Amino acid sequence: MADHIEYYKGKVILFTGGAGAIGSNLCKALLKTGAESITILDDFSSGFSWNVPDNIFTLKGSVTDEDCLKRAFIKKPQVVFHLAALFANQNSVDYPEKDLMVNGLGTLKVLEFCRLYGIEKFIYASSVYGNNGALPLKEESATLDPSTPYQITKMLGELYCNFFYNYYGLPAVRVCFFNSYGPGEVPGQYRNVIPNFIYRAMKGEALPITGTGQETRDFTYVGDLIDGLLRAGYSDAAIGEKFNIASGKETKIIDLANMINELTGNRAGVKFVSKRRWDTKDKRLASIEKAGLILGYEPKVSLNDGLKETIKWFKDNWRLIEESAFFTPERIVKS
Repeated sequence: MADHIEYYKGKVILFTGGAGAIGSNLCKALLKTGAESITILDDFSSGFSWNVPDNIFTLKGSVTDEDCLKRAFIKKPQVVFHLAALFANQNSVDYPEKDLMVNGLGTLKVLEFCRLYGIEKFIYASSVYGNNGALPLKEESATLDPSTPYQITKMLGELYCNFFYNYYGLPAVRVCFFNSYGPGEVPGQYRNVIPNFIYRAMKGEALPITGTGQETRDFTYVGDLIDGLLRAGYSDAAIGEKFNIASGKETKIIDLANMINELTGNRAGVKFVSKRRWDTKDKRLASIEKAGLILGYEPKVSLNDGLKETIKWFKDNWRLIEESAFFTPERIVKS
């Protein structure tokens, strides 16, 4: 067993936001490590109980609720993965105060509990924000130029991590995800492009592209993200640092849409709709050099293979996905 997997054997682990795609897959990975205890805290605002393995202790509640956090920390976790967030850009535009409460105050409260309980490692899941630098984007490329409240509060979470590390010596690690996708992510008006594309493709609908289709993103398979998270939690050299966890490859949205239509047999093609006001960055590509050097991170799943696995998950869980997916009429063409 690799060292970064062996590390979690016998550990007491807590992670927030465990019912989403990344959290549910992290559950499955941690179960295989032989961890002594795994606890999830999730308010199920965007995750679903059917997505969580049956043998995981799950608490329903918010990271802003101190009583819920007291119950979550009762087993004295040694490692805490903080994945909970109000997801994501459009949601934060529609509900900026809720975004601040969950992503800002919620993160601060979790950090306070981690300090009080003297945890071994705290891993904070951040996101891409305000990057105007040359591609590929490095960890220090972030600027004070956010385009949504979500980007502001994710930056705030990183600043709190830095404060708790610098002032209290809290062993915090920050990881920045780039356009994650994979089994476990239910489509919806506030979800990512890939699950929404697959959902529409399987229903025989044209895939709505916001913009020209020449825009690019760095799509990262959830299995690679989980590997990066586990490595970040294991490495002492990672404490106090930030790492991009991505594929390191740039993909055009039109190419993504065509791949999904081909893999699902959808003949409805694509349609072009107006861009969202906050969607101002035409290109995304991450530098994963630092994660490779310090964490030994190396993405292994190609976009084609990752899409096949995701489509298989959709087919295997289609009834539950149809029951859970939510789009309001005014958003359905713009998500």
